[in-house]
Amino acid sequence: MKKSKHEFSRIINSMPSSGIREFFDLVLSMDDVVSLGVGEPDFSTPWHICESAISKLEKGFTSYTSNKGMLELRCNISQKIFEDSGVKYDPEEEILITVGVSEGMDIVFRAILNPGDKVAVIKPSYVSYSPCVIMAGGEAIELECREENNFKLDPEDLEKACKQGIKALLFNYPCNPTGVSYTKDELGEIVRIVKEYDILVLSDEIYDSLTYDFEHTPLISFPDMKERVIYLNGFSKGYAMTGWRIGYIAAPKEIVGLANKIHQYTILCAPIMGQFAAIEALKNGQPEVQEMKKEYKRRRNYVVNKLNEMELTTFMPQGAFYTYSQIKKTNMDSNVFAKKLLMKKNVAVVPGTAFSEKGKDYIRISYASSFDNIKEAMSRMKVFLEEL
Repeated sequence: MKKSKHEFSRIINSMPSSGIREFFDLVLSMDDVVSLGVGEPDFSTPWHICESAISKLEKGFTSYTSNKGMLELRCNISQKIFEDSGVKYDPEEEILITVGVSEGMDIVFRAILNPGDKVAVIKPSYVSYSPCVIMAGGEAIELECREENNFKLDPEDLEKACKQGIKALLFNYPCNPTGVSYTKDELGEIVRIVKEYDILVLSDEIYDSLTYDFEHTPLISFPDMKERVIYLNGFSKGYAMTGWRIGYIAAPKEIVGLANKIHQYTILCAPIMGQFAAIEALKNGQPEVQEMKKEYKRRRNYVVNKLNEMELTTFMPQGAFYTYSQIKKTNMDSNVFAKKLLMKKNVAVVPGTAFSEKGKDYIRISYASSFDNIKEAMSRMKVFLEEL
């Protein structure tokens, strides 16, 4: 085929593909794989949530909605945020329904960044964070969290970044991939720095309902933080609603207005059936959320104990459904380890390099899989390590 004479986007061309997706293309080509890789609940969406959406579809509710999303859903989200944080958002002007948190993050960066603006991104982090900053014309300043700090953000590192002139901090807790979360006291020091240097925070709290050992504290609940925080959340993880693709932005009116401009030109609106499902989830879905959380905690305790017995150093994650384990004892980097484990024992985990350039000594394991699958995977991993 003749090569195109056109030069395509240099930014996109220079960007690596997702380390997770590349690896799982390989997984999909194999049989009998026990996957502890993809960060997706193994639970089905609770039936009453599905039934609510099905009922609306049967009644002919198949149209577009308002660009910002159904007002009923925005009102319910506003009430939920108020119950969780004590902070009130105007559902008319300060909440926008998005196609998952991923779209929300993308359009917020495009709304707030000018070319060259700097954003601090905590590493290791979800694979799309730095790319979203770069695609919006910004510069990602990566703050590497260290094992000796249990992979928590060091406030001194944040302060150094602030002195470099960052415009915003992208903050995710509980964190994918490490499972790290923060107590109210720990958040207080971060809040102090945010206020002192007057930066914005994109706070991705999609795993907030999956916090195990203490209560989740929303960043917006601190005094004078509502004006500084773009709060991102959604229904994928806690409610087991990944495929419904419903997230939301709660932020000052000006930021929501700018984000909605992009949203209305590129997406138009989130799917109506997903919005109806989200309304039902907020109204009646909490019992199932608590049951799933209880099961995740059981799996977490089992996996962490087994990994530490194998001498794959793993701290106890405080939220989400991931462990981030050190594999130095194997003398393999994470990509080699993950591929050998897959080829020899048909167990899929994610190399740490998918989440950080410095992740070569770590693997991420998702315990959002059945307990039987987890037990089988741990057994196979034990044999794998014994055979090295």
